Amino acid sequence: MGISSRGIIERDLSADFIIVKLKPYWKRTAKAILYSMLIGGSSDIVHAVFKSGIPMYWDMNSSISNSMQSLSLSRYYTADPDHSISETAPNLNIELSPAFDTIEDALTEIGKGNFVIVVDNEDRENEGDLVLAAEDMTPEKMAFMIRYTSGVICVPAEGDRLDELELPLMVERNTESLRTAYTITVDYSIGTTTGISAYDRSLTVRKLADPKSTPNQFTRPGHVFPLRYAPGGVLKRVGHTEASVDFCKLAGKQPVAAISEIVLDDGRMARRDDLRVLAKRWGMKIVKISDLVKYRVEHGV
Repeated sequence: MGISSRGIIERDLSADFIIVKLKPYWKRTAKAILYSMLIGGSSDIVHAVFKSGIPMYWDMNSSISNSMQSLSLSRYYTADPDHSISETAPNLNIELSPAFDTIEDALTEIGKGNFVIVVDNEDRENEGDLVLAAEDMTPEKMAFMIRYTSGVICVPAEGDRLDELELPLMVERNTESLRTAYTITVDYSIGTTTGISAYDRSLTVRKLADPKSTPNQFTRPGHVFPLRYAPGGVLKRVGHTEASVDFCKLAGKQPVAAISEIVLDDGRMARRDDLRVLAKRWGMKIVKISDLVKYRVEHGV
């Protein structure tokens, strides 16, 4: 078992010891190693970290673990790669990069029913998603989303809502690299045709967010991909699934979002520099998941 240069633990293996390949700017301490594991979303398989035979950390499901995780993620994502991660409590008053907008700006846009671009860390997916509150989806917005993204429209939602709609996970054993929690796909069955058009998909997205919708109003499989949100949001898992639902909740919307990865016209995934250009071109706010982590920690939300 080991950790890749992206900080991800290889799974489906068991071992008494974990061998870690440290990045140059990680301090060679048990806490720094633990931070890398947590950032990789692998806290469920890390039961203890030992330094010189002494257990430095254990019981990864405890409240202490969650607190350490949220603080370490906030510090990690704003760290200067030329400096080590400190063992002390992170300074949460680090200025945001002027290349990105504030979380407050993004919440205002989500509240108005507009798209925002949400970017994850460069050593994770290093991708940007168009994010919109699902209840604000229209055929025109869906057509825009399909045009400038992969076209795979995902709808992150809280587990309780997906359970109400009887949408179980797509597979029992998830082997996808980041463990994205796909459910079975759906189409809304009333007033739609094949389910693939921008009109049909926009209606499906809106109805997934509608508390009045019932399970029998959806056909399975379909053309829209619901995703199951991890309780705790970005303080538990730093993915677009959790970030998008957190944005909706903080903006006073139903906790259901619509997201898709932005793709360039030549077929490449849009990366940070590309995304800044697109945000300016489209007049959209662009924010980092790391800043949402910081915002939630600072505001206790």
